[in-house]
Amino acid sequence: MRVLLMTGKGGVGKTSVAAATGLRCAELGYKTLVLSTDPAHSLADSFDMELSHDPQPVQPNLWGAELDALMELEGNWGAVKRYITDVLQARGLEGIEAEELAILPGMDEIFSLVRMKRHHDENEYDVLIIDSAPTGTALRLLSLPEVAGWYMRKLYKPFQAVSEVLRPLVQPFFRPVAGFNLPTKEVMDAPYEFYEQLIELEKVLTDASTTSVRLVTNPEKMVIKESLRAHAYLSLYNVGTDLVIANRIIPDEVQDPFFQRMKDKQQQYRHEIHENFRPLPVKEVPLFAEELCGLEALHRLKDTLYADEDPAQVYYKETTLRVVQEAGNYSLELYLPGIAKDKVELSKSADELNIRIGNHRRNLVLPQALAALQPAGARMEDDYLKIRFASGG
Repeated sequence: MRVLLMTGKGGVGKTSVAAATGLRCAELGYKTLVLSTDPAHSLADSFDMELSHDPQPVQPNLWGAELDALMELEGNWGAVKRYITDVLQARGLEGIEAEELAILPGMDEIFSLVRMKRHHDENEYDVLIIDSAPTGTALRLLSLPEVAGWYMRKLYKPFQAVSEVLRPLVQPFFRPVAGFNLPTKEVMDAPYEFYEQLIELEKVLTDASTTSVRLVTNPEKMVIKESLRAHAYLSLYNVGTDLVIANRIIPDEVQDPFFQRMKDKQQQYRHEIHENFRPLPVKEVPLFAEELCGLEALHRLKDTLYADEDPAQVYYKETTLRVVQEAGNYSLELYLPGIAKDKVELSKSADELNIRIGNHRRNLVLPQALAALQPAGARMEDDYLKIRFASGG
């Protein structure tokens, strides 16, 4: 299955691009699903038809769906939710309040990943197109396997082991005192089983031959800056971007003086997009005279974007992480386009390298060859952060 993840700052037109890409893939004979994981769904509005949690046919070879996080939560996290509800009710909360509080913040984001994993495993479709949340939320999603791995290794597995030993001894005395039972083995196992699904999904997301991110941007200063940051952060999580789509460019035939200053600015920003994202390919899409709502309008966008091309191709293959050995020395090289070296914080603990850029952090489990060594210096070269390792630090 080919996975295309469309993301970008809110309002740049990524939903329209996702829908038009789905139309072209279906036209080429691929069984295609366009799945919206954005909490503020607009995919149904783009297709101008009703969509639901389950895939609905849009046209031959094309289906659309909008994620219902509550349905995913009940199917994947029901036992844990019910236990948390029992605990809250035992502490005096009413039924409906306990039910609401049992849904932890961010669970809707997490279960969009679970849905993606299920479609990949079922392999019912040839192409899965994700109409993602805006970049900030999308990046939090992509970091989840990494973050969850740290908590599972450091905290949850030891706690789970102790719980299994103590449960038979403590259970007879626990409920009379606390008012609720200790968690069952089903409840205790659920988080780790869920984590294992995330780890498998991470393998899919970081396989550049399977998954590609398509960054949708506009020729505007703030939008370009956010897109550049997103590109760097995606590389930090080892997720490859293969195409940039510059949307809503005012066409040359618009000669109204009111738009002239905006057109001049767009010329400057178009140049910046091509230069700053090089060597990624850039596709330009004009500002259309009508709303891109309904299949007729989306077909025009599809023809403009792809013409005779196959959108399922890999337009560019990024190498976001590599280990290089030279003269007996090792270096770890991370592709971080547009990031200055002084913006990167590095630290090492045991076999993990902690990399922090702004408010994004990755705990990278090092290959065995590097785990016993210490970072001995770092430099930025050709958009790669090159971290040298040596014995003795």
